[in-house]
Amino acid sequence: MKPPPFEYHRAGSVDEAVALLAEHGDEAKVLAGGQSLVPLLSLRLARPAHLVDINRVTELGAVENGSGLRFGATVRHREVERSEVVRTANPLLAYATRFIGHAAIRNRGTIGGSIAHADPAAELPIVLTVLDGEVEARSTRGARTVAAADLFQGFLTTSLEPDELLTAVRLPAWQAGTGWSFHEFSRRSGDFAIVGVAATVRLNDDGTVTEARLAFSGVETKPVRATDAEASLAGATPSDDVWATAAREAAAPFEPASDIHGSSAYRKHLAGVLAERALKEAHDRAKEAK
Repeated sequence: MKPPPFEYHRAGSVDEAVALLAEHGDEAKVLAGGQSLVPLLSLRLARPAHLVDINRVTELGAVENGSGLRFGATVRHREVERSEVVRTANPLLAYATRFIGHAAIRNRGTIGGSIAHADPAAELPIVLTVLDGEVEARSTRGARTVAAADLFQGFLTTSLEPDELLTAVRLPAWQAGTGWSFHEFSRRSGDFAIVGVAATVRLNDDGTVTEARLAFSGVETKPVRATDAEASLAGATPSDDVWATAAREAAAPFEPASDIHGSSAYRKHLAGVLAERALKEAHDRAKEAK
């Protein structure tokens, strides 16, 4: 199928891009990698009157590693996946990026586009959520920073305004001794996950848990942090029973929607299984890192 007609604009700078968004408002969509937008256009599920192409905005393609990682919005998934800097500075992100679609998709897809698209089954939103990441947004009114907890609002919905451009993604500095894990299950390689889980664990000198973090994709209309389960793990002595109990507690409130890929009960059970595996693996890595 062919997309509906639209007016194409190629922005040469962030200022030009946000000016175009201010002019056209919710009649405009931003084109970066196009791996989500172009299929929506072809299926007539999106009908913007204007497309604002930001691929020529060079300042949006930088990766910086200072007090944490900062990615310009048009950094490609493949660069994140292959970067030794990213692998060292944030191994969870580097590993999770490998699960995004196929290599051809990762060659074109962008980190900012994936997060702005806000698919509840996608990999990068869950990583941003579990690590308390942030995004930077610009409009003609100025710039602001939005925490992950305030960004994702529902299915394909964020708190960004129609005239705002997501310009960068920020992740806090990786804490020494942090163990991590990422698991997802899909019917076929490259498909969106039926359920995904991201976890981190840090340990005290006596081996008890300093902090555990646990987040899920595919169980609600946005990424979900299991804050009650996280709180129950603080100070706990690690054991298989502790991880299993925390995983069951984390999955208990979920009432995911049923679809052709699995029933609600199946997704809920899968969330608990993957959470238990992720916590165990993150703990093992935390022990190795001490």
